[in-house]
Amino acid sequence: MRWLRRRFPALLMARRNIGRTKVRSVLAALGIVIGVIAIASLGMFGLTLRYQLTENLGSIGNQVMVQPSDAEGAPDALTERDLRQVESVAGSGATVAPALQRFTTVTYSREASENRVVMGIDQPGKLFEAREGSIPQPYRTGALIGPNLADQRGLGPGDTIAVNGSTVRVVAVLSPSQGFGYTNPSDQIVLPMRSFESRGYDTITVTETDSTAANATAMAIRAQLNDRRERVTVQDYSGVADQIGQSFQAVNLFLIGIGSISLLVAGVSILNVMLMSAVERRQEIGVLRAVGFQKLDVLKIMLSEAVLLGIIGGLAGAAFSVVAGLVLNHFVVGDAMLAFRPGNFLYIGLAFAFGVGTSLVSGLYPAWKAANERPVEALRG
Repeated sequence: MRWLRRRFPALLMARRNIGRTKVRSVLAALGIVIGVIAIASLGMFGLTLRYQLTENLGSIGNQVMVQPSDAEGAPDALTERDLRQVESVAGSGATVAPALQRFTTVTYSREASENRVVMGIDQPGKLFEAREGSIPQPYRTGALIGPNLADQRGLGPGDTIAVNGSTVRVVAVLSPSQGFGYTNPSDQIVLPMRSFESRGYDTITVTETDSTAANATAMAIRAQLNDRRERVTVQDYSGVADQIGQSFQAVNLFLIGIGSISLLVAGVSILNVMLMSAVERRQEIGVLRAVGFQKLDVLKIMLSEAVLLGIIGGLAGAAFSVVAGLVLNHFVVGDAMLAFRPGNFLYIGLAFAFGVGTSLVSGLYPAWKAANERPVEALRG
């Protein structure tokens, strides 16, 4: 403690002075606490919403969908040659999945049937995982059904359904996953392509590692397949994901701006507290100047008080912000531990730094005023 007193006398005196006016100091620090919580919590709220929407969209930003063009003279189906060309331009880590879609009658029991789209995919293991049962490799017989459909109809591996009059045994119930179109298996019925009389494909979907690679692949496919005339339509969803990210970034900045207003109010409160402290301790400051303290020494003491209030309020606000993040992620996303994502700690750190900085700026004028007080006038009170 003696070493600390010699190295940082201004800080120790500031701690003592804050302790002499506990109620006033607590109220001033409370403003910083509220401001830090507001900035950090609103920032984390925006980040949580962005994460939740991104999860709901799944891999839409990574997907490129290729379909026959509606232009006059374009083919009605995609060919094996088209598939090979798409595979040649896709990235090394991409998944290329051709598929058929047929509208047909599906019968689940004697009383339950419906007309619906059934998918034909030869390599479903590239796109899906099994919740129950297993996906055969190679896939030549049996039906794969989505988890929502299985739960609604009470189906599982070993049960049978009739597709267009032909009985098919269910070999697996697919796991829930996020995706777009037929890559989202929730309500799908998947059969091998050999179940359909067709020599072409209705859709080829390329799933890349990220949206940047998806955009590059989409451009390459257009150049490769539509070099002479428009034969295919290429839908690239990476732009949609990017726009969503930019929109949420703007929302985050707006929310943080609202939260920063409370810190500015807290700064005014600290300014008021420091001015009152300087007036009340005018004679004390005069004594310090009379016994040899320089203007810089008085300035350090007063600024140390302001910074100490900011640190105390900032630490308390950061702690409450972590709790708020846990609660927020639990109710919005369903996983409280996601509050410990690096992005959340960035907002907490920025809020803490802003709180301390606001306290320091608020203490500048009172500290300058006290330091420039003439010792003789200060001693007169």
